[in-house]
Amino acid sequence: MSRSNRVAVTGGAGFIGSHYVRQILSGAYPEFADASVVVLDKLTYAGNEENLAPVSADRRFELVVGDVCDADLLADVLPGVDVVVHFAAESHVDRSITGPADFMHTNVQGTHTVLNACLDAGVRRVVQVSTDEVYGSIDAGSWTEDHPLEPNSPYSASKASADLVARSYFRTYGLPVCVTRCSNNYGRYQFPEKIIPLFITNLLEGEELPLYGDGSNVRDWLHVDDHCRAIQLVVEGGRPGDVYNIGGGTELTNRDLTAQLLKETGSDWSSVRHVPDRPGHDQRYSVDWTKIKNELGYTPRVDLADGLADTVRWYVENEAWWGPLRRAAPQRHTGPHSPTGVTA
Repeated sequence: MSRSNRVAVTGGAGFIGSHYVRQILSGAYPEFADASVVVLDKLTYAGNEENLAPVSADRRFELVVGDVCDADLLADVLPGVDVVVHFAAESHVDRSITGPADFMHTNVQGTHTVLNACLDAGVRRVVQVSTDEVYGSIDAGSWTEDHPLEPNSPYSASKASADLVARSYFRTYGLPVCVTRCSNNYGRYQFPEKIIPLFITNLLEGEELPLYGDGSNVRDWLHVDDHCRAIQLVVEGGRPGDVYNIGGGTELTNRDLTAQLLKETGSDWSSVRHVPDRPGHDQRYSVDWTKIKNELGYTPRVDLADGLADTVRWYVENEAWWGPLRRAAPQRHTGPHSPTGVTA
């Protein structure tokens, strides 16, 4: 690919998408050092224009506010685009349980609309950013990319459906699309409804930490920087039609994760409140990322202890970013958390 690619990033004002945009425009990916980026984001509750402030003045950056389900808008935005990275999604499991319709609309219909527009525009590479949750739950071992999809929540079912639509567009129409499936992300700018930023900001404001069940659920933790670097490897060298798992290499129970966050903030277990478990709560996620390691040279670089310490420091220093988000939806920050994998 040339160094002057035009990249469209759906959901690029969200947590992971905005990190990817900031990385491209800061020169973190040498093959795309001269790329221009257009972000398409509806700016729903989890999409925040402030996430893009560090690059908003860059002449190569453009923000288009709109819905991925708007075919006419996509028909205007995508002609001339070389690469589409599709982050846009509803991603909070608890919200999917109480309101699944939005997840089916955005995650399934939205993905179909994006893929169809990419086909019409002749986009040369598409990456559908998905989640390990599509595989279900695994007691031992790790999922490879050919494991059957067994989603257990409306969120993960909607993402599995989107992945299958992407597969069909490769098989039927030859659209050069890859699918990535990541483990749980964390890092700066994550909306404070996910477990790590929720617990950090609760502790900073003297509130309890709502820990589901006995805290034995296991997740593999992936720093957002490692995730976005892996996505870029797929953009540059992934085989069209293939799926790539992206892992962080560190599994923790939610209880052990809570202990680390308590330690980082100088708190103790008196802050923790056990709450009834979530319906259909998967016990353990674990992806085998041998394929992306062997084919594209990916390995995670951010140690979890270092990544958590940096994340805690960032939230301590950036109440001006997360404070208004909590005050806008306070009910989301005093109830049970949701340890989900992808947020756009």
